[in-house]
Amino acid sequence: MKNKINIIIIVLIAFTLTISSCETIMKVADVGAQVAGAAGLIDQNTADAISASARAIGSAAEEITPEQEYYIGRAVAANIINNYRVWNGNQALTAYLNLICGAITINSPRPNVFNGYHVAILDTNEINAFATSGGHIFVTRGLIAAARTEDALAAVIAHEIAHIQLQHGIKAIKNSRFLNAVVVTGVSTAGAATGMNVNELTATFNETVGEFVQTLINNGYSQTQEFEADNTAMSLLAGAGYNPSGLIDMLNVLSGIQVSGSGFGKTHPTPAQRITNAQASIRGYSVTDTSSSRQARYNTAVR
Repeated sequence: MKNKINIIIIVLIAFTLTISSCETIMKVADVGAQVAGAAGLIDQNTADAISASARAIGSAAEEITPEQEYYIGRAVAANIINNYRVWNGNQALTAYLNLICGAITINSPRPNVFNGYHVAILDTNEINAFATSGGHIFVTRGLIAAARTEDALAAVIAHEIAHIQLQHGIKAIKNSRFLNAVVVTGVSTAGAATGMNVNELTATFNETVGEFVQTLINNGYSQTQEFEADNTAMSLLAGAGYNPSGLIDMLNVLSGIQVSGSGFGKTHPTPAQRITNAQASIRGYSVTDTSSSRQARYNTAVR
């Protein structure tokens, strides 16, 4: 009987992974469970296990729409401003950062997101920046103060735009949903074998998913994603007329003031590692350095 249960679950999971419609997956799960139950092949606990497993995998395979992407990002943004206060002490500076963001995004491969790109300043001396899938970009007062040129400041914003356009946050959500599917499948099978209630098991796991997402926000993206964002940022900078070396300039500043274990030191590779990665990529760009023409504008806005 145990082998029969395992075969049914494995076949159903394999089938659901080959189809893209979440609605179809759910129908197959329900019908399959009902047929198997009616035939006396499985008991009700096992039928529930199959249904829960297929539904979880269907959710993992489901595409996230731009609107969903925005609302997911907005929830993450709410989490950020729950820990940091948005600073509105200089509206001209906020407008300046948004102009830089607009210049970068309008020349980028993805100039529009569901509700646009928006930059806000966080009222902290911590050196850090955040981006959400909804197009929200947060830059701390400490990081703005550390920048020396508009190109360096643009590099910070371009790096965060890169995270959005590369959908790093959404990929993390999708990964957590697939992890959810795998674990639900496991606990559902265990529930069928032990007689435990599947709903109780999956409800317990939902708390773990929340903890996983919270940890992701606190620890930042993976090192590979940070390097990828730096490489994309240089491309975005060049496309908007900024000097890609602005990223290296900013990283050189950070390397001299970086405090390990906080801000960028907590959520990013070291500036030295990022500089090495950026130097390998910047050779592909040949951009005339026009940063001096922007220095007066930068001095007025920032200094």
